[in-house]
Amino acid sequence: MLPRRLSARELFEQHRDRLGLRWLSGQAGGDRALEAEEHRTRRPSLVGYLNVIHPNKLQILGREELQWLDSLDARQRWETLQKIVDFRPLALVITRDQGCPTNLRDIAEETGTPLWISPQAGHELLSQLQYVLARALAPRITLHGVFMEIYSIGVLITGESGLGKSELALELISRGHRLVADDAPEFTQIAPDVLDGTCPELLQDLLEVRGLGIMNIRQMFGDTAVKRNKYLRLIVNLVRPGEAVDVEGLSRLTGETAARPVFGLDVPVINLPVAAGRNLAVLTEAAARLHILRAKGDDPAAAFLARHSALLDKAAP
Repeated sequence: MLPRRLSARELFEQHRDRLGLRWLSGQAGGDRALEAEEHRTRRPSLVGYLNVIHPNKLQILGREELQWLDSLDARQRWETLQKIVDFRPLALVITRDQGCPTNLRDIAEETGTPLWISPQAGHELLSQLQYVLARALAPRITLHGVFMEIYSIGVLITGESGLGKSELALELISRGHRLVADDAPEFTQIAPDVLDGTCPELLQDLLEVRGLGIMNIRQMFGDTAVKRNKYLRLIVNLVRPGEAVDVEGLSRLTGETAARPVFGLDVPVINLPVAAGRNLAVLTEAAARLHILRAKGDDPAAAFLARHSALLDKAAP
């Protein structure tokens, strides 16, 4: 699992254009950072309007918050501001380009507390920053394989080295499916039941095939042949013929299915034996179609077993 952290400077640089952020004071606190562990244990949330009782790590100061501070006498205001900065927030953000109180600017500079200002309204900043921080600090893991979009669902092709994962991906791309990431896709848990897969910047648009080397799929097949991200819904695991699970009995009907836990979420796995004469591209497409049917509640194997049971019941004396 990859360690997750986000500093104030990184957050500001990555989103200042979209949020219109300007850094007013406290540049010395740019190295303040949020850790993923803190994201999972904080109360009440990472981002919120000014809160002195349960302080958020990123505090938004709208019109009402500034008016409340202004209503305090000089001593109370300074004590309140001291409490706010003592909690070491990642940053304070003033909304709607409002005038910044001098004492707030001064104490931010003295304590190295990042103080930003934005032309956006408070509710706009709140929703965007909540999404940004939740995604940036979400649990993330790298899995070995080729991640693709096949019939609109995210499919991770796994298996031992040399089984032909990249060759299979290349054939699927030539059949109109899209590449997300080769070799080391990164998966982020953005919701309890959602794993979002992306490609590391170093490997963007690239696919490595033995004998051909590294190929730029976007340049060779066009922009529609690659996908920026996709939710992981299925794993197709290539296995050697000698390692394939026994396909006698019930498994002949249901297929070689299993599940792989990722962040506590069981991802369906279909094992495909690799053998001469087997068209793995067609089989992988069929696996994706079968998964889509099962997700809709249509299971051909279960339907067949129900027919078989009904026929036996009918034939029984």
